[in-house]
Amino acid sequence: MSNKTIEMFTIRQILRLYASGKGTKYISQSTGVARNTVKKYLYRYVLSEKTIEQIEAMSDAQMSGLFLIKGRMEVVNKRLSDLEPLLPLYAAMLKKRGVTKGMVHAKYLLQCPDGYRSSSFLEKINQFMQAGKPSMKMTHKAGDKLFVDFTGQKLQLVDAFTGEISELEVFVAILGCSQLTFVMAVRSQCKEDFILGCERALHFFGGVPQAIVPDNLKSAVTKASKYEAQLNDNFAAFAEHYHTFGFPTRTYKPKDKALVEGAVKIIYKTIFSKIDQNVYHTLDQINQDILIHLEVHNNAKLTGENYSRRQQFAELEAQTLQPLNPYLFELMTTQLSTVNKYGHVLLSADKRYYSVPFKLIGKRLKIKYTSTKIEVYDQDEVVAIHDRFFGKGLKYITIQDHLATQHKYLAEWNPQKFMATASSIGEAVAQYIAKILAREMYPEQSYKSCSGVLSFAKRVGNTRLINACKRADGFGIYNYGIIDQILRSKADAIPFEDEISNPVMPLHENIRGQDYYE
Repeated sequence: MSNKTIEMFTIRQILRLYASGKGTKYISQSTGVARNTVKKYLYRYVLSEKTIEQIEAMSDAQMSGLFLIKGRMEVVNKRLSDLEPLLPLYAAMLKKRGVTKGMVHAKYLLQCPDGYRSSSFLEKINQFMQAGKPSMKMTHKAGDKLFVDFTGQKLQLVDAFTGEISELEVFVAILGCSQLTFVMAVRSQCKEDFILGCERALHFFGGVPQAIVPDNLKSAVTKASKYEAQLNDNFAAFAEHYHTFGFPTRTYKPKDKALVEGAVKIIYKTIFSKIDQNVYHTLDQINQDILIHLEVHNNAKLTGENYSRRQQFAELEAQTLQPLNPYLFELMTTQLSTVNKYGHVLLSADKRYYSVPFKLIGKRLKIKYTSTKIEVYDQDEVVAIHDRFFGKGLKYITIQDHLATQHKYLAEWNPQKFMATASSIGEAVAQYIAKILAREMYPEQSYKSCSGVLSFAKRVGNTRLINACKRADGFGIYNYGIIDQILRSKADAIPFEDEISNPVMPLHENIRGQDYYE
């Protein structure tokens, strides 16, 4: 049947049925012609751009030339033929700063109003721009490279007391061969947090690769280069500590770190989408949940494969990693700072002050700090150690033992302390102090009044202060001044009315008495 020529009347019948709205299945059953053959003739009919009336008017010879020709009919795509000469011009336009593909497409539609819509146009321009740019398929050796980077998107922490939201950077590391991935939230992209992320990644993998491949970020690189970047001293010291090499990517070559870029896109779906559903108040909380979701990510089967990243790591890469250094790397950044008159030194990186012993006021001290700890040195002696503070609002971090004696007392001022001291003197004093604290005044002013009132106990004794507080309470006046006046005038010694007994008339011969007047 395949070599048998179909008569022209059969083709005319096929076209008439098609023109009447019948489908190819119905036409095939009605004419006895295979469905694919029906489609072939209908395709030639559509390409001919003729009406059914014009086909009917044609002779069998003319129809034979149209429908029974051998080979494939070449169809000219007018939109494509109009676009192709313009593609080099549009590609050159896109290399200019600020020019987008949307702007180029708008210009194209001005030239070709009937041209491709946006999606088809972008497909054609992308195909043209990628032509002649072959990509090399990278084969990663086991234990060779660890690729590291920060994600573009960030996670959030919410302050439990103020509700203030702060953003966290997310560090990502992936082994080249097995694609085993490590993810960790950190405060910033500074060198302390970057090196902390690298170190945690090495301990997560349980070994050290031959090289660590970061981007040309300042935390790792002092001077970027297309051929040989210069590592900063801290990252170079870290690499040396773990007997590996820092091997930054080339500038403007994103494909050098394509593996970690791909990992970032995946963890947006597998980790970020789940973390964003919860509210976190501490960095430890968010990192604990990240590890839970990360374990699921690493144990999931790779696309199109029957093994996971974790299985591939155990079989191919775990035994090729170098052993870890038994000691953690301690990154210490150094700066100098002069102790101010309040007994604090300024940590420039955070713009926050940390206390030192008050005897060092005016001296220039050395500060060494990591991402978690601060040490202050006077010559070679450690004079103060603080946990590094990252919260909001607190500018001065103070250890009470660093303050002078009089300053310690002021630092401890609070309502509870004043009430406890007053209660130890007497109930009347406690009631009076409570009423001073209840005044609508600036808190420190009330604290000063309370301190002044309570100081009289040492000067005049508890009894006189209790009586003075009772007298002032009777006047309805609650401040330091009225207590001072009462004690100076010794009005506290005047008995209260309820303490004065009724006088008894004495017996005497010159006193007549009430019976005299009867």
